[in-house]
Amino acid sequence: MHIVVCVKQVPDTKVIKINPKTNTLDRRGVPSIINPYDAHAVQEAVHLKRQHGGKVSVLSMGPPQATAVIKKSIEIGADEGYLISDRAFAGADTLATSYALTKALEKISKTSPIDMVFCGKHAIDGDTGQVGPGIAKRLDIPPITNISAITKVTKDYVELQRKLQDGYAHIRSTLPCLITIEKEINEIEYAPFPNMLKAVNYQPVVWSIDHLEDVDRKQLGLKGSPTVVGKMFAPPKQEGGHRLEGTPEEQVVQLVEVLKEKQYLFHFNKG
Repeated sequence: MHIVVCVKQVPDTKVIKINPKTNTLDRRGVPSIINPYDAHAVQEAVHLKRQHGGKVSVLSMGPPQATAVIKKSIEIGADEGYLISDRAFAGADTLATSYALTKALEKISKTSPIDMVFCGKHAIDGDTGQVGPGIAKRLDIPPITNISAITKVTKDYVELQRKLQDGYAHIRSTLPCLITIEKEINEIEYAPFPNMLKAVNYQPVVWSIDHLEDVDRKQLGLKGSPTVVGKMFAPPKQEGGHRLEGTPEEQVVQLVEVLKEKQYLFHFNKG
């Protein structure tokens, strides 16, 4: 079984800021990390490899320093990694990104057929969740999103638990397919020492646009990105709440007045 996990290098959103003049993310001095959902996707692929055999590959698109997320994936337990890196990919939105990754997946599959493609549910810097389904559409394979458990895998199909807004759905999909992973599917394990050593010295396969086949350059980078960001802003800081004092009965009266003031509570006269 061959599972390919698409991983992305993202800025650590805990410390990222927004430039008030340009309305863009200010990444200066901000550390980059593997997208957390992608890390859980790699971990789940490694779990399945232990159970059923095969190998786990990871694929990323980005500048040369994105090799760091591939090394992190190797540390988790992936077997090999690929990075597509070229100025032609710069400025890509989700549409152009899914196109570029699809072309890389097609090249990988020629030497090692792919049974499943894993993606994180979404990237924490964009939060769209569009790249995974976009890849599935281009590869003409089923997309199964928001997966919180993989319960059974055979050579022909996979059974999964899909997270819904008000519960879960248990579904079966034929292979090959694309799966997007929720964080709750597993816990990231501590990397064993041999994996850490392998990750330090590992050099992924790096492909430029010239290494990919049958590429329409108009569908890459800014040229292939119809999405336009009109404005970006930080959400307003939450205001301080109301402090209720006195006895419980007095606090109830105060709370009712606050709810009336905020128009969350209305009084209707009878008759």
